[in-house]
Amino acid sequence: MANILALLADAMVFVFLPWVLWRLLRKTFPIVILPILIGIMMAVWHVPVEKIGIPSTYGTYIGWAAVLVLAFTAGLEMWQAPIGKKADNVPDASLSRLLLGAAVALGGPFIVGTIFAREYLLTLHGWHVEQAKPWVSAAALGLCIGVSALPVLIGIVRELKPSQKPLGQLALKLAVIDDAVLWIGLALLQVAEKGPSALKAWTGMEVVAIALLIGLAVFGNWASKKLKNPPSYVIWLTVPVYLVAGSWASMQLGLHELIGAYFAGATMPPAWVRRLPVEEVGSFSLIWLAPMFFGHSGLHINGDALTWPSIIASIMLVFVSIISKIGAVYLYPPASGLKVRQALGLGVLLQCKGLMEIVAATIFHAQGMISDFAFASLMVLAVVSTTLTGPMFKLVYRD
Repeated sequence: MANILALLADAMVFVFLPWVLWRLLRKTFPIVILPILIGIMMAVWHVPVEKIGIPSTYGTYIGWAAVLVLAFTAGLEMWQAPIGKKADNVPDASLSRLLLGAAVALGGPFIVGTIFAREYLLTLHGWHVEQAKPWVSAAALGLCIGVSALPVLIGIVRELKPSQKPLGQLALKLAVIDDAVLWIGLALLQVAEKGPSALKAWTGMEVVAIALLIGLAVFGNWASKKLKNPPSYVIWLTVPVYLVAGSWASMQLGLHELIGAYFAGATMPPAWVRRLPVEEVGSFSLIWLAPMFFGHSGLHINGDALTWPSIIASIMLVFVSIISKIGAVYLYPPASGLKVRQALGLGVLLQCKGLMEIVAATIFHAQGMISDFAFASLMVLAVVSTTLTGPMFKLVYRD
């Protein structure tokens, strides 16, 4: 009974309250940002929510499962034709152009952010961690500045107009690549800081994980050609298998489970996907289940480290992050033929930080690679950049 009551309290704070605020604000901001803000404010004000069981055990499980579903449904939608008219025709991106565009979109802000952190931020009081190598700390901050938010971006893209979704789907493709690089970068920086002891020996399961991911893609390609119209129950039974298999495989490889969930959705046969209520399932998860995951992430920050100097530094981080990301996408768009406002709109979407930056910053902070001041500023950066994404996108990408 105690767990059920805690779940109800969790849902009231992080699901129903954000929904009411979202409606009162006339959906001006993406709904995913509101539970994060509520969680951060509770952490800063030291609200004793643990007395009523928040974060609840069931709420944690439900929220995490919902975000996996969001990533999976975003993958399902990646190859689907958007519903409704297209105000702008977004050019198709070749694989080579997409990969190189993703490298520029992440590498540009990473380099700018690393230099900015090394030459300025780490010289400020409280920003340098004595036991950490300065260049490793700077690179950690640069990686957080360069990363794009996958789960939050999924929610933002889901709320776009039908005519804007092709650009949003292109942004998701880049975000998936960026986040894969993020987790590789996390591992490399930990190795650079701690030496070879940070490496985990392969157990053989990693080979199984790689084979599983290849198997999902191969089966999806085969089914697209040989099994275009199976019974409905076959499709519904395949969905959880793909979701669980993809998530497990990416986790086993040291990548985020969301990467595998997205990959699994993207490799399902398109003809099968068109028979699934993808939009309805994704919207339900976004509004009624995933907010507990977002709220808990905001709740877990150290509120005492969020001081005015941290906020001022965060404003500078926001400026560097937005300008470098939009500039990188504008200078080398991931698809040839993008119009100026399409490139700017894509850059705005990709500058969204959200929970990917929060996860990365949390890992760096726990490993002693960044200070409390840096961690608090990165939390503010995540919230501010994500909050600005919607209004900025509407400003530069009008129908």
